[in-house]
Amino acid sequence: MYTDKSRRKFLGNAALIGITSTMLKANSSGEAFAQNKPPQVALSAKSTEQAAQGKRAGFAIHGGAGTILKSNMTPELEREYRAKLTEALMKGYGVLSANGGSLDAIEAAIRIMEDSPLFNAGKGAVFTSDGTNELDASIMDGRTLKAGAVASLKHIKNPISLARLVMEKSPHVMLVSDGAESFAKQQGIELVAPEYFYTEKRFKELQRIKEREKQQSDAPKKTSSRATTTDAQTSAQVFFDEEKHGTVGAVALDLAGNLAAGTSTGGVPNKRFGRVGDSPIIGAGTYANNQTCAVSATGDGEYFIRSVVAHDISALMEYRGLSVKEAAQIVIDKVGKLGGTGGLIAIDRAGNITQPFNTAGMYRGYINARGEPIVEIYKN
Repeated sequence: MYTDKSRRKFLGNAALIGITSTMLKANSSGEAFAQNKPPQVALSAKSTEQAAQGKRAGFAIHGGAGTILKSNMTPELEREYRAKLTEALMKGYGVLSANGGSLDAIEAAIRIMEDSPLFNAGKGAVFTSDGTNELDASIMDGRTLKAGAVASLKHIKNPISLARLVMEKSPHVMLVSDGAESFAKQQGIELVAPEYFYTEKRFKELQRIKEREKQQSDAPKKTSSRATTTDAQTSAQVFFDEEKHGTVGAVALDLAGNLAAGTSTGGVPNKRFGRVGDSPIIGAGTYANNQTCAVSATGDGEYFIRSVVAHDISALMEYRGLSVKEAAQIVIDKVGKLGGTGGLIAIDRAGNITQPFNTAGMYRGYINARGEPIVEIYKN
């Protein structure tokens, strides 16, 4: 079991500061959104004083980007997504409102999403081609530029917490597979049986992909080998786009002015050969620097790695003086020109938030200037 009790107690309790039981009920049922009265987090006395001095916290999350269409979403499922995204938002922002640190807010919010089968992280992780689940995560501290990352985990319930321990309790930045899990045992991290990650939805998803692959391999060959390759790639990409989304992430600015970012994922469905995407790669899927911004990305990992997406945004801000919104859009456009799809969330040191994506939708949310959670899913 997870033995770092003091941090768990803080993460659990801090998020409840200023949140009434009525607000929590509205959060879980979605009633607040139906009434256009989103729940709010009341600032602590110290936080109110800091706000009066011009200091403010900022918080944003994402739950993955992809072919997310309202026409494919039932009202019940949409309510589930909105409720869980709101819960994660309020958890993280509650930490910040209680004068907690940005790293604590990141970990608290991402753990909420890792524990939900709705997202492709933790409990809801997709299946590999071999029918297993392999999880990746990373976290970065914008104050110190320290970072921690883990990849190819099979027994870790909350990879984001292990990534943080790699950053804080080891001299390394990234640990993978069996080595990472050995480190987890030393640190008292909760391990679970592989069966914990099984969900019917994700297993059926794998079966659909494998069936599509079989149909393509059994299809008659066309005269033009080039035409065959192109058609097959197009068909596979369209189908894959329908299945991919769910990586989770968060970016935070605390009242002390410190930025942090974190990302957690189960990777892509049907992945082979120990594939690892951008989520655990510092500078690609995650980056934070107090001088510029904090970024968490989601999408076609290979393209985000090749584009060094998260760090590129920071570099454009530092060297060209661009705003976080301008820099993030330029980088997403670059990914699109390479052929990649996805999105990201970013926050700068002034608390400005941007959430660009080039897909049909992205599960995302942020806390507005009034302390209210704003959750969005579709492009428009």
